[in-house]
Amino acid sequence: MLSLDWLHAMVSYLLPPALWALLLACAVAVFDLAVALGERLRGLRQLRAAGQPQHALALARRRLERADLLARLPPMLGLMATIIPLGPGLAALGQGQPALLASAITTAFDATVLGLAAGMVGLVLGKLRRRWYEELLEEMA
Repeated sequence: MLSLDWLHAMVSYLLPPALWALLLACAVAVFDLAVALGERLRGLRQLRAAGQPQHALALARRRLERADLLARLPPMLGLMATIIPLGPGLAALGQGQPALLASAITTAFDATVLGLAAGMVGLVLGKLRRRWYEELLEEMA
């Protein structure tokens, strides 16, 4: 019979990078919230006053791309970081070690929550920014 132990070992190495990337995505989400607040309070007015629609369009594209990535990547990373520890956790349960399963489930749920929270920030910022920049560009046209 073919042994897939090597596959399980390789997948387990993906958990730390997925968790670090997830934490980085959460930090980007917090940063992007601050940028959006400044954008709404002052930045859009300054862009309107500058009267350069091409510059506003380029800025909108960059910020919308970042929001779109933020809406998509963290939930995927959260899903990865959810599924990876569940395999060893379920195996530990089969070996009579429910404490290891509890630890794996805690990690899995925490990763899910972080991924969804960061993704929601990206989704909301993307929707708001699209509206803000559409209104701005209509006024500048």
